[in-house]
Amino acid sequence: MEELNIPLVRLPNSAGLDLPQRATLESAGMDLLAAIDSSIVIDPGTHRVIPTGISIELPEGYEAQVRPRSGLAAKHGITILNSPGTIDPDYRGEIGAIIINLGNSPFEIMRGMRIAQLVVSKFVNFYWDEMENLGTTNRGEGGFGSTGTGKDE
Repeated sequence: MEELNIPLVRLPNSAGLDLPQRATLESAGMDLLAAIDSSIVIDPGTHRVIPTGISIELPEGYEAQVRPRSGLAAKHGITILNSPGTIDPDYRGEIGAIIINLGNSPFEIMRGMRIAQLVVSKFVNFYWDEMENLGTTNRGEGGFGSTGTGKDE
């Protein structure tokens, strides 16, 4: 497996918190922690940007994605509003997680709680090559369920 060292700065609001880490050795992402001074309650249907207390320096050609944690989503309806939130390699500010409560009950976020996960991926720069027509495929212009079972999905 390829490995990558990413420079990271702990910000003052992360004092005493662990660095992001994997839950298991083969986890694709590292859990981000809430670097907040006091608990924050997110009511159903509302969202908040939760600081994580870190900033990173990604190498050229890499992005980081802030993604939801499956347990929070399944148990409480807590997810990331702009999932995945993209961290570009030229961004040097604090990573924040835009948490939304899609559940039915208020949800309390406490200092140090694992609120999201961060996954790092390679990307390529792409450019447009404007054409009059595109190549043909069996699927053609069919989309939005066109490859499904034919039943209402």
